[in-house]
Amino acid sequence: MADRTFLSWPFFEDRHRALAADLEIWAAGALADVDHSDTDAACRGLVAALGEVGWTQHSGAPQGERLDVRTLCLIRETLARHDGLADFAFAMQGLGTGAISLFGNEAQQAEWLPLTRSGKAIAAFALTEPQSGSDVANSTMTAKLDGDTYVLNGEKTWISNGGIADVYTVFARTGEEPGARGLSAFVVPAGLPGFEVVERLETIAPHPLARLRFSDCRIPRSARLGGAGDGFKIAMSVLDVFRSTVAAAALGFARRALDEALARVTQRHVQGASLADLQMVQGHIADMALDVDASALLVYRAAWAKDSGAARITREAAMAKLFSTDQAQKVIDRAVQLHGGDGVRRGQKVEELYRDIRALRIYEGASDVQRVVIARQALNAFQKGD
Repeated sequence: MADRTFLSWPFFEDRHRALAADLEIWAAGALADVDHSDTDAACRGLVAALGEVGWTQHSGAPQGERLDVRTLCLIRETLARHDGLADFAFAMQGLGTGAISLFGNEAQQAEWLPLTRSGKAIAAFALTEPQSGSDVANSTMTAKLDGDTYVLNGEKTWISNGGIADVYTVFARTGEEPGARGLSAFVVPAGLPGFEVVERLETIAPHPLARLRFSDCRIPRSARLGGAGDGFKIAMSVLDVFRSTVAAAALGFARRALDEALARVTQRHVQGASLADLQMVQGHIADMALDVDASALLVYRAAWAKDSGAARITREAAMAKLFSTDQAQKVIDRAVQLHGGDGVRRGQKVEELYRDIRALRIYEGASDVQRVVIARQALNAFQKGD
């Protein structure tokens, strides 16, 4: 059983503790043996299952309501600890419709949020392009206004849920100004003429990923989210919320790795003594436990700050994501080492975690990008005298 004492920290309210307890009971049963052999089918099934019991209701918030980031983080941490694909399925419902929750008008929210929050529609967030990964301001995909329609042309890549999503939040250049101020955001249903999935992308931890192409794809003017030229602001606001949840997922992976390591070293014996009796092993366990708790503090500080009314948590979210994902990689690596040969054997949980964690240090801003963000925030605060 993973450590639960962190739930007594003052970051949480009783409703968070109740949710965490209910989710733990559900996940222990429903996610005990998820079939990952068909990734697309598994994700569809997981979204439906999460929706059926109401967990995806927390992935979006209608107008007048706020996304509760602590709840999002608790759900992602718990799901990741039980099953990485379940975490992915939940996370993309939130990220995919985050812009609709935060910036959608009443009609856009009424059309899509009931479907995504119930698990009846799958969402995706289409931001990354082949030549502009973290450099969103240099996106080249275009959306040209033609009467009452926008015409989309260009490509997106590394799009999670690409190929299985029912609705995509797509960012494209509308050209009001150069750079970041010339982007806009759009709600784009799957299956439109001129919108195609041209490549499915395989990774070390299988997820539904794809490269998308838009060729004279027409969408109504009413599909635009927010104002023309607001796309960069919308994208950064969404990432500001959901970047903390990536850190929470990494924390969930790290907690599971620590649990697996504790079970291994207490059950495995060498020369008549358990591995847990060896001081070097105890040193590894101590480092792992320290990294897990430090990550949790950063994750839930960021989430609490956002829920407490902070307009932006750019610095806090970047710190949480950088530290939690990097340290989770180290925690999992130690767990693999403590398992010996079994640690790299297919079917072992620590081997699965070893593959699961790597992508989290890249998507939604790679680790070095987070370092740049943190440094700029620190320098700006110093120069302003804050």
